[in-house]
Amino acid sequence: MPKISDFHGPHVEPLTPEHVKLAWYEPNPQASRIRVILHTCECRETIYELCAAAGLSFVRRTDRAKQTVRETSWTLTATAIRIFAQILCGEAR
Repeated sequence: MPKISDFHGPHVEPLTPEHVKLAWYEPNPQASRIRVILHTCECRETIYELCAAAGLSFVRRTDRAKQTVRETSWTLTATAIRIFAQILCGEAR
């Protein structure tokens, strides 16, 4: 059986001086199933996931140090993808 190598997602870049401050909310159980589309590397304390459910998408932030889970507003998929890309580039948090 072939060995499966470790998978590392992308790392989040440091914040830029002009970054956008995102609104983060308590998780909202709007759907019974949520699919993770993309995620950042598990080696960091804070992990971001681009999630989809019920025809909408959002970004979930898990902070392992604080043991908190927050998410952005549920929105159009194109908007959530743009937010996730901004987080990766350090342009939003």
